[in-house]
Amino acid sequence: MAQSNEGSVEEIAVTFATRSDVGNERESNEDACGSRAESSAHVLIAVADGVGGEEGGEIASQMAIENTMQTYAESPAHWGPAKRLYRAVQKANIEIHDRALVVTELRRMSTTLTAIVVDGNTAHAAHVGDSRLYLIRDGRIVQKTKDHTVAAGRRRMLFASAEMAKDHPEHSMLTRSLGRELIAAVDRITFPVTGGDVLLVCSDGLYNVLRDEELRQGASAGDAATACEALVREANEKGTPDNLTAAILMVHGGGPVATPTGWRSLVSRVLGRN
Repeated sequence: MAQSNEGSVEEIAVTFATRSDVGNERESNEDACGSRAESSAHVLIAVADGVGGEEGGEIASQMAIENTMQTYAESPAHWGPAKRLYRAVQKANIEIHDRALVVTELRRMSTTLTAIVVDGNTAHAAHVGDSRLYLIRDGRIVQKTKDHTVAAGRRRMLFASAEMAKDHPEHSMLTRSLGRELIAAVDRITFPVTGGDVLLVCSDGLYNVLRDEELRQGASAGDAATACEALVREANEKGTPDNLTAAILMVHGGGPVATPTGWRSLVSRVLGRN
């Protein structure tokens, strides 16, 4: 990381780590994660969670990560990170969908995928399913993605509270996943980042057993690798029954983030998306 001259803004740099674990009760790990650094200020991390109980969940999640990383690396830099990421996720979706069509044993496989690129002072995310992206800033943790599940949909329509949604019998039933359709419905998110920000991408095996405050504390525990280990260890100690994955990206340098104004910003703050 380079220090700029006095009175100017320190250059952005990024440190990152990923950690995936089988958990306490599963025989295999259907989670997968990956990372790619194009420079000290341009990093991609991603987490995928193969659909539990479906054939080929482990294969689907690994394909999602491998294809996303490879396609992003091979795409033209002049497209910019947002377009490169979106195209990479759609390519991964097609590969999983096509494999499921030709291999009978894998005909129902699919996966979640949450991927984020930080390029300088901007983050670009692509998201399908119920793995999550959190932003930790100034001692506050905010979920930046929305869960594509039956229960989360009911909550967004004000039919259920957060606690009711969590306890809903269909709380983990996905309404979207990668590989299910030829063209995936992918959420695209862009927001500014600056020094001190921590970005956490994780599977439901982590956030289903750790409260937001526990996620915030764990993700802020030392460097990125230490924080990943701390989160996975704490979730296992709490007895998570699922596979679990944490990927952390820490931003260093940069100036203050301007507070957005206007009615769109107000709605976002009310919904807890800032």
